[in-house]
Amino acid sequence: MADMRAFREAVTLRAAGGSEEPGEPVRELAARLSVRTAVLLEGLSDAAAVDALAERRGLDLESEGICVLPMGGAMSVGRFARLLGPSPGLGLHLTGLCDEGELRFYARALAGATPTAGPGEGQGQPQRFFVCSADLEDELIRTLGVARVEEIVRAQGDLRALQTFQQQPAQQGRTARQQLRRFLGTKKGRKIHYGRALVEALEPDRVPAPLDGLFGELPVGL
Repeated sequence: MADMRAFREAVTLRAAGGSEEPGEPVRELAARLSVRTAVLLEGLSDAAAVDALAERRGLDLESEGICVLPMGGAMSVGRFARLLGPSPGLGLHLTGLCDEGELRFYARALAGATPTAGPGEGQGQPQRFFVCSADLEDELIRTLGVARVEEIVRAQGDLRALQTFQQQPAQQGRTARQQLRRFLGTKKGRKIHYGRALVEALEPDRVPAPLDGLFGELPVGL
């Protein structure tokens, strides 16, 4: 039976330049699953954060025809936009998160997919992305505050590892927020784990603006 995971895997394979696996083509899977929106994210940690916030808000994104798609890096956005966006793509509504430093990749990709659309442009644009000043982890750390994030790190059993990291010569002169952000990327799987943990620690009315804006863009309950 087709599910959103099968669609996500098929899209990722096609975007990487591979041929489709035997079975339903991507377009047929999209139709069978009633996919109408693709949330394009740079990596798995962003997807973990989006999934965690959806759960906190009681949203079943897949049942709403919304596919959360980690692309494996910003430079892949053009391939995903061509495959999923306007004709000859699947014609899905595209949205997602974008790191400020990667804006050029998104601007180029979305200009090709939709001439009038660009990252962070106003309401009414058919493809709208939301920009994080550094990345989503930085937005979450800034919203929660350094002290609260350190409490979460302690609760997750990583405080000693963080303290050892902070003592490294390369970390001297950096702010505590910068150190925390870099620490999350020092071990495989850590960013994904904390993508969820930090979102779960947010107060309901204090969600980073880019993440909150993304959820406001999703066609849920329509």
